[in-house]
Amino acid sequence: MRIPPYLKKGDLIGITCSSSKMEQQAAEYAAGVISSWGYQVHLGITVGTSFHNFSAPDELRLEELQDMLDDPDIKAIIFGRGGYGMVCILDDLDFKQFRKHPKWICGYSDITALHTHIHNQYGIPTIHSMMCSGIRPETVENEYVDSLRLALKGTPYRYTSAPHELNRTGKATGKLIGGNLSLLANLSGTDSQPDTKGKILFLEDIGEYRYNVDRMMYNLKRAGWLEDLAGLVIGSFTDGKETETPFGQTEYEIIRNIVQDYDYPVCFGFPVGHTHENYSLKIGLSHELHVTARQGKLLQRDI
Repeated sequence: MRIPPYLKKGDLIGITCSSSKMEQQAAEYAAGVISSWGYQVHLGITVGTSFHNFSAPDELRLEELQDMLDDPDIKAIIFGRGGYGMVCILDDLDFKQFRKHPKWICGYSDITALHTHIHNQYGIPTIHSMMCSGIRPETVENEYVDSLRLALKGTPYRYTSAPHELNRTGKATGKLIGGNLSLLANLSGTDSQPDTKGKILFLEDIGEYRYNVDRMMYNLKRAGWLEDLAGLVIGSFTDGKETETPFGQTEYEIIRNIVQDYDYPVCFGFPVGHTHENYSLKIGLSHELHVTARQGKLLQRDI
Protein backbone atom coordinates (compact mmCIF):
# COMPACT_ATOMS: atom_id res chain seq x y z
CA MET A 1 0.00 0.00 0.00
CA ARG A 2 1.32 3.42 -0.99
CA ILE A 3 -0.37 6.30 0.84
CA PRO A 4 -0.51 9.55 -1.19
CA PRO A 5 1.36 12.47 0.39
CA TYR A 6 -0.77 14.64 2.61
CA LEU A 7 -1.11 18.24 1.49
CA LYS A 8 0.99 21.21 2.52
CA LYS A 9 0.15 24.90 2.35
CA GLY A 10 0.38 26.13 -1.23
CA ASP A 11 -0.26 22.73 -2.83
CA LEU A 12 -2.47 22.64 -5.92
CA ILE A 13 -5.90 20.96 -5.94
CA GLY A 14 -7.77 20.19 -9.16
CA ILE A 15 -11.56 20.39 -9.36
CA THR A 16 -13.30 18.49 -12.15
CA CYS A 17 -16.83 17.29 -12.93
CA SER A 18 -16.36 13.78 -14.28
CA SER A 19 -20.03 12.91 -13.88
CA SER A 20 -23.01 15.27 -13.84
CA LYS A 21 -22.94 19.03 -14.33
CA MET A 22 -22.36 21.70 -11.68
CA GLU A 23 -23.11 25.38 -11.78
CA GLN A 24 -20.06 27.62 -12.19
CA GLN A 25 -21.01 29.93 -9.33
CA ALA A 26 -21.40 27.06 -6.86
CA ALA A 27 -18.04 25.60 -7.89
CA GLU A 28 -16.34 28.97 -7.55
CA TYR A 29 -17.73 29.37 -4.04
CA ALA A 30 -16.39 25.94 -3.02
CA ALA A 31 -13.04 26.74 -4.66
CA GLY A 32 -12.85 29.91 -2.58
CA VAL A 33 -13.40 27.95 0.61
CA ILE A 34 -10.73 25.42 -0.33
CA SER A 35 -8.35 28.28 -1.15
CA SER A 36 -8.97 29.69 2.33
CA TRP A 37 -7.52 26.43 3.70
CA GLY A 38 -4.19 27.47 2.21
CA TYR A 39 -4.25 25.66 -1.14
CA GLN A 40 -4.15 26.74 -4.74
CA VAL A 41 -7.16 25.61 -6.79
CA HIS A 42 -7.48 24.85 -10.49
CA LEU A 43 -11.05 24.74 -11.86
CA GLY A 44 -11.29 22.39 -14.82
CA ILE A 45 -13.12 23.16 -18.05
CA THR A 46 -15.87 20.64 -17.18
CA VAL A 47 -16.97 22.93 -14.34
CA GLY A 48 -20.01 25.00 -15.30
CA THR A 49 -20.61 23.18 -18.60
CA SER A 50 -23.53 20.97 -19.57
CA PHE A 51 -24.08 18.10 -22.01
CA HIS A 52 -27.43 16.37 -21.54
CA ASN A 53 -27.21 14.57 -18.17
CA PHE A 54 -23.45 15.10 -17.96
CA SER A 55 -21.07 17.98 -17.49
CA ALA A 56 -19.51 17.28 -20.90
CA PRO A 57 -19.18 14.44 -23.46
CA ASP A 58 -17.36 11.31 -22.32
CA GLU A 59 -14.23 12.22 -24.28
CA LEU A 60 -13.82 15.60 -22.58
CA ARG A 61 -14.56 14.31 -19.08
CA LEU A 62 -12.07 11.50 -19.64
CA GLU A 63 -9.40 13.84 -21.00
CA GLU A 64 -9.65 16.26 -18.10
CA LEU A 65 -9.60 13.61 -15.39
CA GLN A 66 -6.67 11.88 -17.11
CA ASP A 67 -4.75 15.16 -17.26
CA MET A 68 -5.33 15.75 -13.55
CA LEU A 69 -4.28 12.21 -12.67
CA ASP A 70 -1.07 12.66 -14.66
CA ASP A 71 -0.20 16.25 -13.66
CA PRO A 72 2.59 16.10 -11.02
CA ASP A 73 1.71 19.60 -9.79
CA ILE A 74 -1.82 18.58 -8.78
CA LYS A 75 -1.63 16.96 -5.33
CA ALA A 76 -5.34 16.16 -4.89
CA ILE A 77 -8.50 15.99 -7.01
CA ILE A 78 -11.85 17.04 -5.54
CA PHE A 79 -14.86 16.29 -7.71
CA GLY A 80 -17.52 18.92 -8.26
CA ARG A 81 -20.45 16.56 -7.80
CA GLY A 82 -21.60 13.01 -8.42
CA GLY A 83 -24.71 12.09 -10.37
CA TYR A 84 -23.82 9.70 -13.18
CA GLY A 85 -20.97 9.25 -15.62
CA MET A 86 -17.85 7.86 -13.94
CA VAL A 87 -18.48 4.28 -15.02
CA CYS A 88 -18.68 5.46 -18.65
CA ILE A 89 -15.02 6.51 -18.65
CA LEU A 90 -13.54 4.27 -15.95
CA ASP A 91 -12.10 1.57 -18.22
CA ASP A 92 -10.37 4.14 -20.44
CA LEU A 93 -8.40 5.80 -17.64
CA ASP A 94 -4.64 5.14 -17.54
CA PHE A 95 -3.33 4.92 -13.98
CA LYS A 96 0.35 4.48 -14.86
CA GLN A 97 1.46 7.93 -13.67
CA PHE A 98 -1.01 7.88 -10.78
CA ARG A 99 0.55 4.67 -9.48
CA LYS A 100 4.02 6.23 -9.60
CA HIS A 101 2.88 9.50 -8.03
CA PRO A 102 -0.39 8.89 -6.13
CA LYS A 103 -2.57 11.79 -5.06
CA TRP A 104 -5.74 12.06 -3.00
CA ILE A 105 -8.99 11.41 -4.88
CA CYS A 106 -11.91 13.03 -3.01
CA GLY A 107 -15.63 12.57 -3.55
CA TYR A 108 -18.56 10.21 -3.00
CA SER A 109 -21.80 9.05 -4.64
CA ASP A 110 -20.94 8.32 -8.32
CA ILE A 111 -17.23 8.62 -7.43
CA THR A 112 -17.65 5.33 -5.51
CA ALA A 113 -16.89 3.57 -8.80
CA LEU A 114 -13.47 5.25 -9.01
CA HIS A 115 -12.67 4.73 -5.32
CA THR A 116 -13.49 1.03 -5.52
CA HIS A 117 -11.63 0.47 -8.78
CA ILE A 118 -8.47 2.14 -7.46
CA HIS A 119 -8.65 0.16 -4.23
CA ASN A 120 -9.13 -3.16 -5.99
CA GLN A 121 -6.61 -2.66 -8.78
CA TYR A 122 -3.86 -0.63 -7.11
CA GLY A 123 -4.37 -0.58 -3.33
CA ILE A 124 -3.93 3.21 -3.17
CA PRO A 125 -6.04 4.94 -0.50
CA THR A 126 -8.63 7.55 -1.50
CA ILE A 127 -11.00 9.83 0.43
CA HIS A 128 -14.78 9.29 0.44
CA SER A 129 -15.80 12.86 1.20
CA MET A 130 -17.93 15.89 0.64
CA MET A 131 -17.58 17.31 -2.86
CA CYS A 132 -17.75 20.92 -4.05
CA SER A 133 -21.53 20.63 -4.31
CA GLY A 134 -21.65 20.13 -0.54
CA ILE A 135 -19.51 23.15 0.32
CA ARG A 136 -22.12 25.91 0.52
CA PRO A 137 -22.63 29.02 2.68
CA GLU A 138 -24.91 27.08 5.05
CA THR A 139 -22.45 24.17 5.46
CA VAL A 140 -19.04 25.77 5.16
CA GLU A 141 -18.37 25.90 8.91
CA ASN A 142 -19.76 22.50 9.89
CA GLU A 143 -17.66 19.59 11.10
CA TYR A 144 -18.34 17.49 8.01
CA VAL A 145 -16.86 19.97 5.56
CA ASP A 146 -14.04 20.51 8.02
CA SER A 147 -13.40 16.75 8.06
CA LEU A 148 -12.29 17.06 4.43
CA ARG A 149 -9.85 19.83 5.33
CA LEU A 150 -8.42 17.71 8.13
CA ALA A 151 -8.26 14.57 5.96
CA LEU A 152 -6.25 16.36 3.27
CA LYS A 153 -3.65 17.51 5.79
CA GLY A 154 -3.36 14.03 7.32
CA THR A 155 -5.13 14.47 10.64
CA PRO A 156 -6.29 11.05 11.91
CA TYR A 157 -9.89 10.82 13.03
CA ARG A 158 -12.16 9.13 15.54
CA TYR A 159 -15.83 9.40 14.61
CA THR A 160 -18.79 8.40 16.76
CA SER A 161 -22.48 7.80 16.08
CA ALA A 162 -25.54 7.51 18.29
CA PRO A 163 -26.78 4.11 19.44
CA HIS A 164 -29.30 2.38 17.20
CA GLU A 165 -31.76 -0.37 18.07
CA LEU A 166 -30.64 -2.51 15.13
CA ASN A 167 -26.92 -2.33 15.93
CA ARG A 168 -25.01 -5.55 16.51
CA THR A 169 -22.31 -4.96 19.08
CA GLY A 170 -18.71 -6.01 18.71
CA LYS A 171 -15.24 -4.88 17.72
CA ALA A 172 -13.47 -5.24 14.38
CA THR A 173 -10.28 -4.12 12.67
CA GLY A 174 -9.71 -4.02 8.92
CA LYS A 175 -9.24 -1.87 5.85
CA LEU A 176 -12.22 0.37 5.16
CA ILE A 177 -13.99 0.13 1.81
CA GLY A 178 -17.42 1.00 0.48
CA GLY A 179 -19.63 3.89 -0.55
CA ASN A 180 -22.84 4.12 -2.54
CA LEU A 181 -24.77 0.84 -2.59
CA SER A 182 -26.08 1.32 -6.14
CA LEU A 183 -22.58 1.82 -7.51
CA LEU A 184 -21.13 -1.10 -5.57
CA ALA A 185 -23.86 -3.44 -6.80
CA ASN A 186 -23.18 -2.20 -10.33
CA LEU A 187 -19.49 -3.17 -9.94
CA SER A 188 -20.28 -6.78 -8.96
CA GLY A 189 -18.69 -9.22 -11.35
CA THR A 190 -16.37 -6.62 -12.91
CA ASP A 191 -12.64 -5.99 -12.57
CA SER A 192 -13.53 -3.32 -10.02
CA GLN A 193 -15.15 -5.67 -7.50
CA PRO A 194 -12.90 -5.82 -4.42
CA ASP A 195 -12.06 -8.69 -2.12
CA THR A 196 -14.00 -7.81 1.03
CA LYS A 197 -12.58 -10.56 3.25
CA GLY A 198 -11.46 -9.13 6.58
CA LYS A 199 -12.51 -5.58 5.68
CA ILE A 200 -14.94 -3.07 7.13
CA LEU A 201 -17.61 -2.21 4.55
CA PHE A 202 -19.72 0.94 4.66
CA LEU A 203 -22.88 1.55 2.62
CA GLU A 204 -25.19 4.50 1.88
CA ASP A 205 -27.68 5.50 -0.80
CA ILE A 206 -30.33 7.99 -1.91
CA GLY A 207 -33.60 7.94 -3.82
CA GLU A 208 -33.95 4.17 -4.22
CA TYR A 209 -37.12 2.11 -4.10
CA ARG A 210 -37.02 -0.12 -1.06
CA TYR A 211 -37.51 -3.27 -3.10
CA ASN A 212 -34.44 -2.26 -5.10
CA VAL A 213 -32.39 -1.82 -1.92
CA ASP A 214 -33.41 -5.39 -1.05
CA ARG A 215 -32.41 -6.59 -4.53
CA MET A 216 -29.03 -4.82 -4.41
CA MET A 217 -28.26 -6.22 -0.97
CA TYR A 218 -29.02 -9.71 -2.24
CA ASN A 219 -26.68 -8.94 -5.14
CA LEU A 220 -23.88 -8.17 -2.69
CA LYS A 221 -24.66 -11.25 -0.64
CA ARG A 222 -24.72 -13.62 -3.62
CA ALA A 223 -21.54 -12.06 -5.04
CA GLY A 224 -19.67 -12.71 -1.79
CA TRP A 225 -19.33 -9.12 -0.55
CA LEU A 226 -20.95 -9.76 2.85
CA GLU A 227 -19.78 -13.20 3.93
CA ASP A 228 -16.31 -12.65 5.40
CA LEU A 229 -16.46 -9.02 6.47
CA ALA A 230 -14.79 -7.80 9.65
CA GLY A 231 -17.58 -5.30 10.19
CA LEU A 232 -20.38 -3.36 8.50
CA VAL A 233 -21.21 0.35 8.76
CA ILE A 234 -24.54 1.65 7.45
CA GLY A 235 -24.85 5.34 6.69
CA SER A 236 -27.88 7.32 5.54
CA PHE A 237 -30.51 5.99 3.14
CA THR A 238 -32.30 9.21 2.25
CA ASP A 239 -35.36 9.93 0.10
CA GLY A 240 -36.39 6.29 -0.07
CA LYS A 241 -39.29 5.43 -2.37
CA GLU A 242 -42.20 3.00 -2.22
CA THR A 243 -44.24 1.38 -4.97
CA GLU A 244 -48.05 1.47 -4.81
CA THR A 245 -47.86 -1.58 -2.54
CA PRO A 246 -45.37 -0.82 0.29
CA PHE A 247 -42.41 -3.16 0.62
CA GLY A 248 -43.02 -3.68 4.33
CA GLN A 249 -39.53 -2.98 5.65
CA THR A 250 -37.34 0.08 6.04
CA GLU A 251 -33.93 0.18 4.39
CA TYR A 252 -32.26 -0.55 7.73
CA GLU A 253 -34.58 -3.50 8.39
CA ILE A 254 -33.83 -4.87 4.92
CA ILE A 255 -30.09 -4.74 5.60
CA ARG A 256 -30.44 -6.17 9.11
CA ASN A 257 -32.39 -9.15 7.79
CA ILE A 258 -29.91 -9.90 5.00
CA VAL A 259 -26.87 -9.90 7.30
CA GLN A 260 -28.56 -11.57 10.28
CA ASP A 261 -26.74 -14.88 9.71
CA TYR A 262 -23.31 -13.27 10.09
CA ASP A 263 -21.69 -12.46 13.42
CA TYR A 264 -19.63 -9.33 12.73
CA PRO A 265 -20.50 -5.97 14.32
CA VAL A 266 -22.97 -3.77 12.44
CA CYS A 267 -23.34 -0.04 13.05
CA PHE A 268 -26.50 1.66 11.75
CA GLY A 269 -27.03 5.39 11.42
CA PHE A 270 -23.40 6.35 10.90
CA PRO A 271 -23.00 9.95 9.64
CA VAL A 272 -21.97 9.29 6.04
CA GLY A 273 -24.03 9.64 2.89
CA HIS A 274 -26.25 12.01 0.94
CA THR A 275 -26.91 14.41 3.81
CA HIS A 276 -24.94 17.28 5.28
CA GLU A 277 -23.80 14.75 7.93
CA ASN A 278 -21.11 13.22 5.77
CA TYR A 279 -17.74 12.58 7.40
CA SER A 280 -14.64 12.13 5.26
CA LEU A 281 -13.44 8.51 5.30
CA LYS A 282 -10.13 7.18 4.01
CA ILE A 283 -10.84 4.15 1.86
CA GLY A 284 -8.09 1.53 1.92
CA LEU A 285 -6.61 2.44 5.30
CA SER A 286 -6.93 0.27 8.39
CA HIS A 287 -9.73 1.25 10.78
CA GLU A 288 -11.17 0.00 14.03
CA LEU A 289 -14.94 -0.34 14.44
CA HIS A 290 -16.32 -0.60 17.96
CA VAL A 291 -20.09 -0.93 18.43
CA THR A 292 -21.48 -0.88 21.97
CA ALA A 293 -24.89 -0.29 23.49
CA ARG A 294 -23.89 3.35 24.00
CA GLN A 295 -22.39 4.30 20.62
CA GLY A 296 -20.70 3.31 17.40
CA LYS A 297 -17.08 4.37 16.95
CA LEU A 298 -14.89 4.32 13.84
CA LEU A 299 -11.21 5.01 14.36
CA GLN A 300 -8.56 5.51 11.66
CA ARG A 301 -5.52 3.37 12.51
CA ASP A 302 -3.15 3.83 9.55
CA ILE A 303 -1.61 7.29 9.31
